[in-house]
Amino acid sequence: MAIRTSSLTLTVGPLPEPMRLDLYVVTANPTLSRTIFSRPDTALLVNGKAVKKSRLVREGDTIAVTYTEEFFEGLVAQPMELDILYEDRELLVINKAQGVVVHPGSGNWDHTLAHGLLARYGEEFSTIGDESRPGIVHRLDKDTSGVMVIARTPQSHRSLALQFKEREVEKIYVAVVRGRIEASSGSITANIKRDEHRRKEFVTCSGDEGRSARTDYRVIRRGAGWTALRVTLFTGRTHQIRVHLKSIGHPIIGDPIYGDGRGATLMLHALILGFDHPVSGMRMRAIAPLPERIRALLAGSPVS
Repeated sequence: MAIRTSSLTLTVGPLPEPMRLDLYVVTANPTLSRTIFSRPDTALLVNGKAVKKSRLVREGDTIAVTYTEEFFEGLVAQPMELDILYEDRELLVINKAQGVVVHPGSGNWDHTLAHGLLARYGEEFSTIGDESRPGIVHRLDKDTSGVMVIARTPQSHRSLALQFKEREVEKIYVAVVRGRIEASSGSITANIKRDEHRRKEFVTCSGDEGRSARTDYRVIRRGAGWTALRVTLFTGRTHQIRVHLKSIGHPIIGDPIYGDGRGATLMLHALILGFDHPVSGMRMRAIAPLPERIRALLAGSPVS
């Protein structure tokens, strides 16, 4: 990780009404986080005068923002213990532990899965895919455990990435949610978009906005104040399962963003991943055993 100073200049376009400066800037630049406006070294100017982030801007105003940001400067090998489900010369399948970050990003620059893979396979591995996430063709959230496939060769990386893009990969999760879901099964097909006010979060939206998303679920067990679900993911939007289940009034237990945060850990696990082997073409189906945090809860309640 390294630090650099960046700046941008904007001229405010037509607005139906005045808008907060910080909100306008991140709306115009979706990759920018509102957290930069809380940093002491961020300078904000409107029409050449220093202002606060809450300043309302109007059409024609000129905004200048100077801020510092962290950026990726290259992976270094950092050994990591991996729970390996399958491995050959083309790919690796693991059961990712809860708490492991998949690749470097804001606030998580070291000891990610990508660092561990580099330590396992050596410097040549860094050329497979993106330099900040070699071998990675999909990801799981930090607090989600479960099955992941990693490409070990450029050919496998291209094949697996295409399978995910074309929605040819089988993805099944187990989630334990708040409340009792009466129906034995259901399907959620709400579009998902980034939250305009909390840029690291996502929300469901109308069909005219966001990106299409489909999540199917089937009840596998009910307990006192919770329901365990087998969830099938047909699309792979960021936080999709968490956002969709919240949208029907049943957030996942332990979710600090989309739930109430109660519960020690997020009760979400990637159980099954099905894909075609990049070389042989044989259909593979990897299963990551349920973690203790979920097994213990399910074991204590009968099916109802």
